[in-house]
Amino acid sequence: VSNAGVGMAGPLECQSLAAMQNLMDTNFFGLVRLVKEVLPDMKRRRGGHIVVISSIMGLQGIVFNDIYSASKFAVEGFCESLVVQALRFNVAISLVEPGPVMTEFETKLYEEAERADYSRTDPETAEIFTKLYLRNSKDVFTSLGQTPEDIAEHTLRVIEAPRPPFRHQTNAAYTPMAALKHADPSGALITDAFYKLVFKYDAVLRFGLR
Repeated sequence: VSNAGVGMAGPLECQSLAAMQNLMDTNFFGLVRLVKEVLPDMKRRRGGHIVVISSIMGLQGIVFNDIYSASKFAVEGFCESLVVQALRFNVAISLVEPGPVMTEFETKLYEEAERADYSRTDPETAEIFTKLYLRNSKDVFTSLGQTPEDIAEHTLRVIEAPRPPFRHQTNAAYTPMAALKHADPSGALITDAFYKLVFKYDAVLRFGLR
């Protein structure tokens, strides 16, 4: 089970390349190093199961989560490419894809975001992040967030499944989001929907979540 991860949220201009590289080294290359260690023996034994804690943000990018989402997209692409070869050796790969999870991980991330210096971006972007994004995110976590125990139960079901699924989303509230993306290959539908939710119907979004 690969569960190492760090978070990052905020305007792109305010994040250093070193911090971005550190995040990718943990979230993506941490997984790659683990798989390189365990896969050869699993292939020799012709049996095994690699379970990766990914994220719904590996399927759909979320505003102000550019780098974190990129790391999870990398995880998803890596596993999607590897799973076919692995099946040839009777090795299963499963991606567990939670939405928001209420842990100290998220609490710390938002505390850091509220204290951060946004002078390297323009005032409008800084205001959108601090006044819209952070406020909406708290409502999302309050209304849709899962507990770590809930994610553990989902992961256990994936591990014990007679035929392990390749992807398993833990939060049904996010299924329409994934479906909306696949409904329009051009990307216009999901982009327009998210733009309106963030900038046009912000109050409706928060009211609906509450």
